[in-house]
Amino acid sequence: MQLSLVLPPEPDERWDKAKQIGVDHAVYHSLELGDGRRPSQYDELLRVVNRYRDHGLEPAVFEGSVPLTDTTRLAKDGRDDEIDEFCRFLRNLGKLGVNVVCYDWMAGLRWARTSVTTPSRGDSLTTSYSDEQMRRGPAPAAARSTTADDLWANLEYFLERVVPVAEEADVKLGLHPDDPPIRDVRGMPRIVNSPEAYERAVDVVDSPYNGITFCQGNFAAMGVDVPATIRRFGDRINFVHFRDVEGGADGFVEMWHDDGPTDMAAAIEAYRDIGFDGPIRPDHVPTMAGEDNSTPGYHLSGKLFASGYIRGLLDATD
Repeated sequence: MQLSLVLPPEPDERWDKAKQIGVDHAVYHSLELGDGRRPSQYDELLRVVNRYRDHGLEPAVFEGSVPLTDTTRLAKDGRDDEIDEFCRFLRNLGKLGVNVVCYDWMAGLRWARTSVTTPSRGDSLTTSYSDEQMRRGPAPAAARSTTADDLWANLEYFLERVVPVAEEADVKLGLHPDDPPIRDVRGMPRIVNSPEAYERAVDVVDSPYNGITFCQGNFAAMGVDVPATIRRFGDRINFVHFRDVEGGADGFVEMWHDDGPTDMAAAIEAYRDIGFDGPIRPDHVPTMAGEDNSTPGYHLSGKLFASGYIRGLLDATD
């Protein structure tokens, strides 16, 4: 497996520390951009990719910063133009040897949390979700005119046009679960929220390039057996987010990677059993002492701890 970290597109001490602990694969993520950029043109992607490689890091995944918005998810005017741009993006990444793209189908309200200051071990901070609290807030305008059937139709339209291009470019797609994996958030439907939903999504176009980002915390919140579900999806898993939560989709708390209810060693063994050799990264880490919690779940100290934990599990199950 390719142990990876979300790292910014410009070199800083996070690049150095990643390499010092033995991580040599980077995930390019919109969280590290701060300006909403979604590079898709060959020359701008070339600079990003070469900057990583010139510093000894292999760009394993583009995530979050992909050229995909609610224009496509909600079938607004301009959808076909955006899909064309997404296809150019895939072709350009293929030319550059980047082989995985992570995307999601969360429309309107996206990553949803009700607290980013939930106390955890040793006064660290983590994130949590309460659906009862979330539902007191206002619904997004699009919720009044969007159904789950609409979102399914729009996802199918997208996949039918994009997966053949992904095959041609040799870039595997990894659909991320809805977070939280619940029926709706403030009235906005969510559809990628169960193993059965994933079965439907991957059947739209039967191809290993139409695959899954297996975000363990979301699958844990679905109430499934995580190792068994890893084996269920097998080679359709193209990217792994290694994390855990305590609770269910209606209410949960992010956990330290070594302190949650999921048997994380059994999860690693399941990835080995299915022959997964793609990128795996720690996700949603605690904010530790000395960090300002400006990007909850993504500060460096927790990522370094989680990387060491994953490395230990990989060694123990080898």
